[in-house]
Amino acid sequence: MSQVFDGYERQYCELSANLSKKCTTATILDGEQKKQKISEVKAGLDDADALIRKMDLEARSLPPSVKASLLAKLREYKTDLNNLKTEVKRISSANSNQAARDELLESGMADAMMVAADQRGRLMMSTERLNKSSDRIRESRKVMLETEDLGVSILQDLHQQRQSLLHAHNTLHGVDDNISRSKKILTNMSRRMSRNKWIIGSIIAALVIAIILILYFKLAH
Repeated sequence: MSQVFDGYERQYCELSANLSKKCTTATILDGEQKKQKISEVKAGLDDADALIRKMDLEARSLPPSVKASLLAKLREYKTDLNNLKTEVKRISSANSNQAARDELLESGMADAMMVAADQRGRLMMSTERLNKSSDRIRESRKVMLETEDLGVSILQDLHQQRQSLLHAHNTLHGVDDNISRSKKILTNMSRRMSRNKWIIGSIIAALVIAIILILYFKLAH
C-alpha cells in the first residue's frame, strides 16, 4: 500500500466525519448561525474534493496490483462525498422555507443521515478488509521470496557437493592409475631380479667348474 494514499485517506475520513456532524448541527440552527455553518460545510466539501483528487492521482501512479484495490476504495469515498453534498443542498434549500425545513428534519434528513452513517460504516469495514487482504498479499509475497532464496541456496549447495564428488572421483581415478603403474614396475623388477639370479648362478657354477678343472690338471701332472 502507499503511505501517501493512506495519509490522504485518514485526512478524508476525519474530514467526512466532521462534515457530517456539522450537517447535523446545521439542521437545528436558524438564521445567520445556520448560514455560517453551511458555509463551513461547503468549504470543507472543497477540501474533501481536493483530497479525493489527490488520492485518485496517487492511486493511478501505483502498480496495477495495488491500484485496483485503491480505486475501489476511492469509488466508495466519492459516493460518500456525493451524499454529503446532497445533504448540504437539502439543508440550504430548506433554509428558505421553515415548514420544509421541519419536515426535512423529521423525515428525509434523518433518513439521509442514517443512510450516510450506514454507508460510512460499510466504507470503513471495506477499508479494513482491503487492508487485511493487502497484508496477506504482502505476507504471501514475503514467504514466496524466502522460499525462492532457500531454493537457490539448496541448488548452490548441491552444485558444490557435485563438484566435490567429481573432484574425489578424479582423485581416486588418478590413484588407481598410479597403483597400476607401480604394479607394472614391481613386476618388471621382479622379473629382472629372477633373471639376474639365474645369470649369477650360472657364472658361479662356471667358475666352480673352471676351478675344479684347473685343480685336476695340476694334480694330474
